[in-house]
Amino acid sequence: MRPPAIVACLLAFTGFAPAVRGADDPAKVFEERILPIFKSTDPSSCVRCHLASVDLKNYILPSAKETFLALREQGLIDLAQPEKSKILTLINRGANDPKGAGLITAKKQKAEYEAFAAWIKACAADPTLRDAPKPKKLPTLATKPDEVVRHTRKDRVLDSFEKNIWSLRFRCMNCHTEGTPQNDKLVKEHGERVAWFKKGGPEATMDYLLASKLIDLANPEKSLLLTKPLNEVKHGGGIKIVVGDQGYKAIRGWIEDVAAIKNGKYAKVDDLPAKDTNPKQFGTEIWLKLDKTPDAWGDKLLMVEVYAWDGQAGAWEKTPIATSDRVVWGKGKLWQHTITLLAPAGSERAKAWTRGKPALRPGKYLVKVFVDSDGKVKKDWKTTMGREEYVGQVEIQARWAEGYGAMTVVDATRVKP
Repeated sequence: MRPPAIVACLLAFTGFAPAVRGADDPAKVFEERILPIFKSTDPSSCVRCHLASVDLKNYILPSAKETFLALREQGLIDLAQPEKSKILTLINRGANDPKGAGLITAKKQKAEYEAFAAWIKACAADPTLRDAPKPKKLPTLATKPDEVVRHTRKDRVLDSFEKNIWSLRFRCMNCHTEGTPQNDKLVKEHGERVAWFKKGGPEATMDYLLASKLIDLANPEKSLLLTKPLNEVKHGGGIKIVVGDQGYKAIRGWIEDVAAIKNGKYAKVDDLPAKDTNPKQFGTEIWLKLDKTPDAWGDKLLMVEVYAWDGQAGAWEKTPIATSDRVVWGKGKLWQHTITLLAPAGSERAKAWTRGKPALRPGKYLVKVFVDSDGKVKKDWKTTMGREEYVGQVEIQARWAEGYGAMTVVDATRVKP
C-alpha cells in the first residue's frame, strides 16, 4: 500500500486532486454560515425594524456566486471596504434597541452580522468573484421594492399610529389610559386588559396592541378595537364612535394597513395606500359644545372645523386648526366632544405642539359645521363630509379651557350659512 502522501502526489500529477477549500474560501463560508440562515424558518434580524415584507432570507440565493452577483449589482456590497457594505448596515440596524429583544436575540443578530461580514470579506479577496463580469441575466433576489420595504418599517407604522390612534385617546375620557383614576377603577373591575393606552406612550401602546387580541388581522373590521367603541360588542363606555366618523376612519385605516403588511399584501408600489398628506393630529382635553341644536340635526353625525384668525393677514387661516365629530343628541338638543388640533407636518406649529402641550390661544375663531343628513359616511366609511354637508358657521371668542366642566359652549342657533 502506497503512503497517503504518494497517493496525493499521483492524484495531483494526473489532475484528479480534490480542490482544497480554506477557511476563508467564499463558497465554504457561504455553505457553512449563510445557507443555514436561508434555510431557517426562524425570523431574522429584519424583524427588529420591520413588521413584515422583508427578511434577510430574501437577500440570499441557493448559489454563493449568484448571491454575490445579485448583492454586488444592487450596491449592497462594498468591495473596497467590505466592512462598510450596505447589507451589513441593514443587518445591524436596531441591534441596540432593547425592545427588539423579544423578537430576536442579540446573539442571533450578531451571528447573522458576523456570518455576512466574513463571507463578504472572503468574496472581496477572491479575484474570480470580485472581478466577475455582470451576467446577461442578473440573478433575482426575492426582495420587494424599496418603497414597500420602507412602508413596513416600524418607525413609519409608529408615526401612523401616533397620528391616527394615539391622538384620539381623549375620546375615551381616560377610561383606557393606564394609571388614571378612571382606569384604575376599571382595572380593579375588569382586569389589566382595559389599560391598553400605556403610560409608556405611543410606542408602548402600539407594541401592546400588536401583541393583543384587540386587532384581528384576518378581518380588520371585526377587530375589538373597532367593535367595542361601536358597541357592536358590549362596551361599558357605550358608543364612542360610529361607522364613518373620524375615530372609525383612523382606527380602521391603521388596522387595515397593519393587516396588509402582516399578510404580505404589499408586493409592489401600486399596492401601497395613497400617501397620507393630511395634517398631523394632536389630541386634547378641550371640549366644544353646540347647544340648542336644530331638530334637523338630531341623531345625525356632525363635524366641526375650527379656523384661527390670522392677525397679520387680517383673515381666517385657510386650513382648520382643529376638528371633531360626533352624533348629535337629538333629545337633548346638543352636540359635544373633545377637539383634535391640526398642524401641517414639519410646520412650526406642529413642532411646538410636539415639544410641549398642544393648546389653542384665547381669541377669535370661526367654527364651521357639517351635518351628514343622508348618512353618506356610514354607507362608505372612506368618504368625507364636504360642501354638500355644510350647514353654516359661527364666529366665537374662546378661552379654550381644558376639561369636561370647562367646555367652550356655542349657541347653535347662531350658526348661519
